[in-house]
Order: sequence, then C-alpha cells, then structure tokens
Amino acid sequence: MKKFTKVTSSAVPLPIENVDTDQIIPARFLKSITREGFGENLFRDWRYDQSHEPKSDFVLNNDIYKGSILVAGANFGCGSSREHAAWALVDYGFQVVISSYFADIFKSNALNNGLLPIRVSEDHLEEIFKAIESDPNASFTVDLENQSLLIAQTENLIQFEIDAYKKMCLLNGYDDIDFLISKRDEIEKFESTYKVY
Repeated sequence: MKKFTKVTSSAVPLPIENVDTDQIIPARFLKSITREGFGENLFRDWRYDQSHEPKSDFVLNNDIYKGSILVAGANFGCGSSREHAAWALVDYGFQVVISSYFADIFKSNALNNGLLPIRVSEDHLEEIFKAIESDPNASFTVDLENQSLLIAQTENLIQFEIDAYKKMCLLNGYDDIDFLISKRDEIEKFESTYKVY
C-alpha cells in the first residue's frame, strides 16, 4: 500500500444514507480476485442506465465534482462484507471517505486497503456538505499524523479517532503481512533465545 500522511483535495458529495456494499460495487462484478479494475464499476447502477450510458444526474458523472475525498451520508458501507467495495473506491481514486457512521466490516476493509474512513458528527457532516454546496472546489485537508480534518472554507479543524495500530499501518504503507515482515529481526531474535523445556 502507499503511505498515507496528508491529503488536500476537493470532495465529491454523496448525501445518501444507508449506502450498502452492493450499491458500491454490484455483486455481478465480483469475478476477479485481484484489486484492479473495480473502479470502473463503482456505483455502477447509479452511474449508468440500462443502455450503459452515464446518468447525468449522478454525482460521479458531474464534472463539477472532483477529488480524492468522498463525503457520504450516515451508515455508509452497510450490507454484505465484501472487501471489493473498498477495492472499488480505492481503484476509482478515493483516498478518504467521510461519514457520520460506517458499518464496522466496511471500516475494517477500508483500513486494510489504504482507504481512510473518517467518522464525524452529524453537525460536522452537514457543515462539510454545505461547504461543497456553496463551492464545489472547496478544499479539505486530512492530516493522519495529527488525526485532523480541516475545512478550509470555515477554518474549522475537526479531530477524528482511529485505531493506533491501523494508523501506524497507514502511515507506513503496511498491510498486516507487511507489519509482520517489518518485525522480522525482532521475531528472529526472540526465536534464537527462546528455549523449549
């Protein structure tokens, strides 16, 4: 995974609650076991009509909105536990998802794949949506080291929580296996001194 330190970007608003993983990446596209290529089918049934033409009223088809931050309604990532939902978001280009609540399994899958889910209060989420509504190019800075989200428009600095282990992994670009490999010297030292009685 890429190291995650700080991201400054505009954001894509998706003010819809209870977005489930089948809406993020429909089950019929889960035919690959590698992580590449899922971005083209992100929100497929919302992005395209039955003739495979882009729906003009869906936010990802609106050139006004760009950026590596997705801002979503409450309970984002509910439904089935498919890791492909995180793969699709990352493959599309998102590095951060902001919501007032995430399904636990989605949150875990996101963190394991280098996607930072930031949980904010409902009031802060509304403030973020309003900032984007008033200026589609509104800038946001996510600082993982300091666990902060800056809304440039209002100069409001929001602190967020993250598991200390997952934070360390993101900062170093580690998945769980990379973390174990990083501890190889310590493991080998322990093995050399450990005696079985």
